[in-house]
Amino acid sequence: MKGSRVVLGICVTCGVQYAEAAPERCPVCEDPRQYVPQSGQAWTTLDALRSCHANAIRAEGELTGIGTEPRFAIGQRALLVPTGDGNVLWDCITLLDDETAAEVERRGGLRAIAISHPHYYSSMVEWAHRFDCPVLLHEDDRQWVMRPDDSVRFWSGEAHEPAEGLTLLRLGGHFAGGTVLHREGMLLSGDIVQVIPDRSHVAFMYSYPNLIPLPVETVLDMAARLEPYAFEAIYGAWWGTVIPADGATIVRRSANRYVQAVQGNLP
Repeated sequence: MKGSRVVLGICVTCGVQYAEAAPERCPVCEDPRQYVPQSGQAWTTLDALRSCHANAIRAEGELTGIGTEPRFAIGQRALLVPTGDGNVLWDCITLLDDETAAEVERRGGLRAIAISHPHYYSSMVEWAHRFDCPVLLHEDDRQWVMRPDDSVRFWSGEAHEPAEGLTLLRLGGHFAGGTVLHREGMLLSGDIVQVIPDRSHVAFMYSYPNLIPLPVETVLDMAARLEPYAFEAIYGAWWGTVIPADGATIVRRSANRYVQAVQGNLP
């Protein structure tokens, strides 16, 4: 397995890998969008994680998902998005082992990794080294990179095309550089646009675990940024969080409901 030769610390709560073996604190979890559990800050390593977890790789809608079992940290799964020249990995997970790498290679390898926001930065540098590909992050979230590396490439502005037919869109909201990925017919949203149990709506929040809302103006701006892009399916951040159809209408309707709720106009 290629990757770091020194043992690097991984936060057990958020799953982000650091550039040192024993960090004193996790700024990602100390931020109000995340949390340090009552039991306190705890750390693990990739080797420890490999000894008791494995990755499931299976179909998720029209794409292939990769997620760790049993659940680790935030519990998100990544998605392989095929292009004409290899795959783009959308969002990332902490665990990378030989079995996972072999399965990804069998499916065409990776040409790039693109991540929606800092909670999913995980062990992105390990993945980038293993597949010899860049990690694409919006520059507005540069401060949250806890393991700097030449493989991390920052893009700026409101849109970026990592491959033909794919567009990264900065929506902001949850984080300043909060990003979604648009592909013909689908929107991969992480939890920048959150797929919720009521599949007729989506949600927008500054902090999901701590239930901190966003300003009305921010949510309306996020919805407006998506208006030029047609999509049916929305892929959220966890297994099974897929809205199969009518996605653009659902986002529009959800933004309007959010405004009504914040202004006290819901029944």
